[in-house]
Amino acid sequence: MSLEFAQSCIAQIPDYPMPGVTFKDVTPIAANSVALTAVLEAISGHFQGLSPSHIAGIEARGFIFGAALAAHLGIGFVPIRKSGKLPRETHRREYELEYGVDAIEIHTDAVGINDRVLVIDDVLATGGTACAALSLVEQCGATAIGLAVLLNLEFLGGAVKVVQEFPNCDVFTVFPGA
Repeated sequence: MSLEFAQSCIAQIPDYPMPGVTFKDVTPIAANSVALTAVLEAISGHFQGLSPSHIAGIEARGFIFGAALAAHLGIGFVPIRKSGKLPRETHRREYELEYGVDAIEIHTDAVGINDRVLVIDDVLATGGTACAALSLVEQCGATAIGLAVLLNLEFLGGAVKVVQEFPNCDVFTVFPGA
């Protein structure tokens, strides 16, 4: 019941960021302790058997849910940020967008060879950002055990792309079909 409540917290914003698009804003979930706890329980329950050592959150909403999940599980949190935002030595990965190229980075010493990392973000769209993040985790020497998202825009094929590029990666959507 509380996961259904959490889903009902998602705000629908018509014509944002452009006419004809309905933006699904998941940030109201973070503002409600019942909704947030339901989401954290769903993700932690799904990945319980995979024993993650760290959560890596993709900027920006992945920080919100990733840091909360790391605290919930009693494990470390690692930020994956837009290019140029991290202060120490980084690994960098570029990825294609429908309108160009972007890049994200992770500290080179954020995780290592014995670490098992769960990557989290709010929405999975084309899969470019997710694949770049998973690649960065592996570039650090860690094992990327999974990707958790609140929403998957299935019609854009991101999950298929992630599984093709990372066949051992468990992709989990909290609100499938939302």
